[in-house]
Amino acid sequence: MEPDLFTAAAEERQEKDPAASPLAVRMRPRTLDEVVGQQHLLKPGSPLRRLVGEGNGGPAGPSSVILWGPPGTGKTTLAYVVSKATNKRFVELSAITAGVKEVRAVIDGARRATGGFGKETVLFLDEIHRFSKAQQDSLLPAVENRWVTLIAATTENPYFSVISPLLSRSLLLTLEPLTDDDVRGLLRRALSDERGLKDAVTLPEDTEEHLLRIAGGDARRALTALEAAAGAALDQGGREISLQTLEQTVDRAAVKYDRDGDQHYDVASALIKSIRGSDVDAALHYLARMIEAGEDPRFIARRLMISASEDIGLADPNALPIAVAAAQAVAMIGFPEAALTLSHATIALALAPKSNSATTAIGAAMEDVRKGLAGPVPPHLRDGHYKGAAKLGHAQGYVYPHDLPEGIAQQQYAPDALKDREYYTPSRHGAEARYADAVEWTRKHLGRKRS
Repeated sequence: MEPDLFTAAAEERQEKDPAASPLAVRMRPRTLDEVVGQQHLLKPGSPLRRLVGEGNGGPAGPSSVILWGPPGTGKTTLAYVVSKATNKRFVELSAITAGVKEVRAVIDGARRATGGFGKETVLFLDEIHRFSKAQQDSLLPAVENRWVTLIAATTENPYFSVISPLLSRSLLLTLEPLTDDDVRGLLRRALSDERGLKDAVTLPEDTEEHLLRIAGGDARRALTALEAAAGAALDQGGREISLQTLEQTVDRAAVKYDRDGDQHYDVASALIKSIRGSDVDAALHYLARMIEAGEDPRFIARRLMISASEDIGLADPNALPIAVAAAQAVAMIGFPEAALTLSHATIALALAPKSNSATTAIGAAMEDVRKGLAGPVPPHLRDGHYKGAAKLGHAQGYVYPHDLPEGIAQQQYAPDALKDREYYTPSRHGAEARYADAVEWTRKHLGRKRS
């Protein structure tokens, strides 16, 4: 680490008075062997073990890594262990506060340390998904030339939030959500450990189970709640953390919702299926769960835009404009007010008449294309604006629909292999009834044979 004066003073105070640090900080593992969960990343010879200097890779140095996982699964903890165990120079940056200037300063320092003292540098970059493309680009030369070994942490899918060149130069390590047994073991260690609560309180089984539900697989959340409940119990003159004490201390249960795991996709799926099923109350329930769990409002808005076309379509042509307007508003205002906009759009979509004709129409058309049913564009529809097009027969015989009284020309538009194919089958739901009448009329006037 390269702490500044204030960081050094804070660390000195914590060493003299460990209780000044939160329980979650005090209970951070000191070695990889103390890490809870993530055993698939901690096997002998793993990238993390090599980062702390275990093994001898010879000319094959340790690789840069990107740690991807939900909050509370140990990304920062693993970086902390590396910082304590490695004999390398360790520098920490947060993408929340750092920019290109700070990154370049670290890289310049790493090159000086390597050239002048032969000292390798490990750079821990927290929340790398908050870096722009340009900021991430600034890391590339250092990672590629191994001026620094990068440990980057993110809660967002790195395939969307990290630029491809940086991904290709790093190993992606996926952290799994902690199991209840993982968190239970951590809680029991915190109760008895000298760095923790030193057996000052006890945790009955029913309280422990409720604490596990509150934690939702988040170790940091579990330890924070335990510390608050323990403080309340001691203030009341007792040693046992009762269920009532815990409920009073943590008056708002944490929503069990892993933004990058099953819960993320299951709840999002339930929201869309409730809208599709026109159950406005269930849709609002799932929307509330996503909001309370801190889901990105832009993700919710994108799902609503998809739903507007997939499940409503022309049965209510206003559904898509409502969803798009909601997405634009959400991007401008953010939470908490964005909850109102998302509610507005969700209710409108849930109560709209439903039709999946747009979905099935494009699906059928794409399936024919995949099967090879395409063929050349009819000559009269081809571009006739360039020199020599007429000699090729392009645009010859084309009838301009606007020249006709009814505005529709009876001529072939589709390739020969598909000239009688019908993809769009409108429903009679809501406003789509008029499209059903329109498509029947136009097909008749186009002289189409019924398939």
